[in-house]
Amino acid sequence: MSAATLAPSRLAASDVLRTGSLGLRTRRLRAALSALGIAIGIAAMVAVLGISESSQADLLAEIDRLGTNLLTVAPGQSFLGDQAVLPESSASMLGRAAGVEQVAATAAVSDATVRRSPYVDVAETGGLSVLAADPSLPAAVGATLARGRFLNAGTARYPTVVLGADAAQTLGIDDTGSRVWIAGRWFTVVGILAPATLAAGLDDAVLIGFPVAERLLGIDPNPSTVYVRADQDLVAQVRELLGRAANPEHPEEVDVSRPSDALVARAAAKTAFTSLFLGLGAVALLVGGVGIANVMVISVLERRSEVGLRRALGATRRHVGAQFLCESVLLAAGGGLAGVGLGALVTAAYAGSQGWMIVVPGVALAGGVAAALAIGVLAGCYPALRAARLSPTEALRTV
Repeated sequence: MSAATLAPSRLAASDVLRTGSLGLRTRRLRAALSALGIAIGIAAMVAVLGISESSQADLLAEIDRLGTNLLTVAPGQSFLGDQAVLPESSASMLGRAAGVEQVAATAAVSDATVRRSPYVDVAETGGLSVLAADPSLPAAVGATLARGRFLNAGTARYPTVVLGADAAQTLGIDDTGSRVWIAGRWFTVVGILAPATLAAGLDDAVLIGFPVAERLLGIDPNPSTVYVRADQDLVAQVRELLGRAANPEHPEEVDVSRPSDALVARAAAKTAFTSLFLGLGAVALLVGGVGIANVMVISVLERRSEVGLRRALGATRRHVGAQFLCESVLLAAGGGLAGVGLGALVTAAYAGSQGWMIVVPGVALAGGVAAALAIGVLAGCYPALRAARLSPTEALRTV
């Protein structure tokens, strides 16, 4: 049969995969170490996205559970720039406003300090504040008790306190029955609050009843903050009414805010560093890609005789290039799959340890694999081109 009648050399897709994986199967340790860089980069990117999404999902779920219908009313500034004051009757007036379901007031006891005993230096306040509070406060803000019970109409008249979550930790108190020293008097701890998501200011506060605060501490009965639960369907309308309801004479001196808005903003802010960590993951991915390119170039040099023999047996430049490009892509794909699995595992472990919802975005999984394949193609182009350009005679000269 003459050369003119010979069929052109062909290489099926299955043959490309088989020949492309040959170098990986024969040099497994080097292949694993090369894929490790890709795996680390992909794992970092998947874990960053997964942890960020899990944190956001947990916070937003907590907001949904507590409701977005909590509004806070606080004194603003007067026309002259002085600190305004809410009227003493503001809480009762707010309770009569249309669309308001529940109201609870707190008032700061500015001159009182909280200490574990009178022997602690008066300057060691620990940053704790003393607040007079209505018994309806937990229901209004959606707070729960970690220990004991909250103030009621009876205990609010006596020197009893409820500690915020951080205040209890600062004072070293983890159960009820202990006593704290406030303004020269002993107060008995009857309850400890769990962290208050929608009213974080309560976490480092020590809460006492309005009657005992007025009788023993002589506080001004004007509230410093009033928490208002509005009808879920009328939040926007109620918000417009609260300023006039709290202070009819000077509604412009009243600040009305919605805590859930700040929490949603905080959830968004948690992604502020996501791009930075994604950049670090991309750097690791780039280093892994350079490592694969380096390994593939070395592989071409080590397998010159193999390339020459295949060319002598009829393989075309395209076939040789496809073999080495496939090897690079398989190497990167293996690292990418391992990285995706590792990143998902890290996300699940960290989110589980924090008690968060476990969320691994599908875009992170698909993007991780796609990025690995893209890196594999880019890293394999030059070694594949270099292998394809080897002439049979030059390659076999090294045998």
